[in-house]
Amino acid sequence: MRVTWLSHRTVRSRLTVLYGVLFFVTGALLLAITSGVAISGSSSARAVGPTGAQHSALGQADAQIQRLQQQLANSRQVTQQVSHEVVAASLVALAVMTVVSAALGWMVAGRALRPVRAMTVAAQRISEYNLDERLAVAGPDDELKELGKTIDSLLERLEGAFSAQRRFVANASHELRTPLTTMRANLDVALAKPEPAPPQTVALAGRLHTELDRMDQLLEALLVLARAQHRQLPDYAVLPLDYVVGAVLAGQEAAIGVRKLTVQQTGEPGGAWVQGSQALITRMVDNIIDNAICHNVHGGWISVWTVGAGNQAHLVVENGGQSLDQQQVDQLCQPFRRLDADRIGTDKGSGLGLSIVAAIAEAHGGKLDLQARDGGGLRVCIELPAASGVSLDAKAGASD
Repeated sequence: MRVTWLSHRTVRSRLTVLYGVLFFVTGALLLAITSGVAISGSSSARAVGPTGAQHSALGQADAQIQRLQQQLANSRQVTQQVSHEVVAASLVALAVMTVVSAALGWMVAGRALRPVRAMTVAAQRISEYNLDERLAVAGPDDELKELGKTIDSLLERLEGAFSAQRRFVANASHELRTPLTTMRANLDVALAKPEPAPPQTVALAGRLHTELDRMDQLLEALLVLARAQHRQLPDYAVLPLDYVVGAVLAGQEAAIGVRKLTVQQTGEPGGAWVQGSQALITRMVDNIIDNAICHNVHGGWISVWTVGAGNQAHLVVENGGQSLDQQQVDQLCQPFRRLDADRIGTDKGSGLGLSIVAAIAEAHGGKLDLQARDGGGLRVCIELPAASGVSLDAKAGASD
């Protein structure tokens, strides 16, 4: 019968139990053989007494025979007692050695599985952003080293595939800018002729300009996404999050006014410092604020606060709105995923905003968390490593 509960244990535990069971079974078998031999010897001793008494022919030897029978009986009792003591001592020794063998099996299994644990830790550390790392398993050419080489080969193929994909996105975005610029120039030349253009032509040119602008924004978003995924961090600097948030809110003031939104910004000035690309961090904050503006109700609200906690800096943006499905919210970090445009009554957008936010946060060693609010709307939380070595003068200057 198969022991199913072992399937829920670790390999080390299963090997330890296997070692203990095998030792116990072999020890019990050896003990049974020893006990059988001792019992057989006692039975033979019992057969000697009666045989000597039955063949006695001389009456004058009867007393001597009785004494011999008494000695044999005493010897038989001693033999049985010794046999019982041997069996008891053997059982105790079997129990002790079973525990010792299980402990030794635990240590031996741990030593044997040490390369597997090392490979597991290395594999968990490797992600799409550091696929250049390898397991590099050391030791003899055994099955474990062969497994490590196989995983390294897989990582090498994955690295090539990811690099090719990112190069394609970056190169395609650059190459598509040239025809877009040419099309925009031709439209401008056509509208700049001395003779007035027909109204239909002017309207068509306006729509084409709008679509070209949207295409240009999409290409710019793809370039930012590719740069963040490559972890290319230009204009590296140390800056306070609240300053970046204030600058972005000032730039979005017109859009906030059109939708008549109420914005509340809280947080200690200069309390959350981060280090990284100023352009990418600004783009990350701008995408979050823009998302809160577009995916909001007319006359709604936006709450923004920054806080530094230990070695982490947090940026949290919440906005009101209609209720959201958490399963749909969990997919918003994927490129070209967006919620129903009819629900929010705004332009669909490119569907790259939050995926860019997630890529920039991960490129800076942080993470993005999206949660649907119980009362409707969305809660966006960015967690970044806090900048180390920021002077008090810098913090005081930021607060001023």
